Amino acid sequence: MTLGGVDDEKRMRLRYAGTCRLCGVDLPAGADAVYERTLKTVRCVACAAAIEVPESGVAGGSARREHERRKQKREDRIRGAHSKIGGLILALSDDPQSTRAWERGAIGEEMLAERLTELPVDTRVLHDRRIRGTRANIDHIVVSRAAVWVIDAKRYKGKRPSLHVEGGLIRPRVESLRVGGRDRTKLVTGVQSQVERVLSALDDSAIPVIGVLCFLDADWPLIGGSFTVDGVEVLWPRLLVKRISRGEDRGVDVAAVYARLAAALPPAV
Repeated sequence: MTLGGVDDEKRMRLRYAGTCRLCGVDLPAGADAVYERTLKTVRCVACAAAIEVPESGVAGGSARREHERRKQKREDRIRGAHSKIGGLILALSDDPQSTRAWERGAIGEEMLAERLTELPVDTRVLHDRRIRGTRANIDHIVVSRAAVWVIDAKRYKGKRPSLHVEGGLIRPRVESLRVGGRDRTKLVTGVQSQVERVLSALDDSAIPVIGVLCFLDADWPLIGGSFTVDGVEVLWPRLLVKRISRGEDRGVDVAAVYARLAAALPPAV
């Protein structure tokens, strides 16, 4: 049987002796307990009440809502100013670039979320998390046995991300991010800020937190291409999944960290 609708939990008689993940009591072979498939751990009967799984969020949800809000506002304005030909004006004109950018962002987050479904079953993913006290959000947070990954999805179709370095010998080394030849270092600063928020929520220096800029539909070279800018990894979806999947097991308690971050960083609404 499964418990509380949580698909990866099964109440059963243990084939082998174990220890309750929550209270630490020893459980002999044959004991009635709850086996947690994803974590490959067990809980004793006393701790067997179903654990509520926090909401993972909807990838791209807030960006898509903002796109629809701006689109509707423009339509209302044009129809109000031109009652007879408003529909024709809308049909013959495009939304402003600033409005379309929100739709592109939502699509990028949705695309990356789909790719993240390829991660191992012992990882957990949070999407579109709100940073309290701000209007900002974090696109994706992945919790693995190795680390916490803070991921900002960017969709720059046909443009190449590159590392630009100045100084390094006499002058201090200064790194910057270029996308299609334009300086986009502010994106790195944004991820660094998100990493700081996650570190504060965790309050545990033993858990590595890795910031990532993941570019979708970009003009990546056939060989190489990924790099790091001021501690932030810059790469593409397939490589991101590979790095997360192959991370060294550092014993991160995935379920506990996931729950802590879900509480500190609620879904963006």
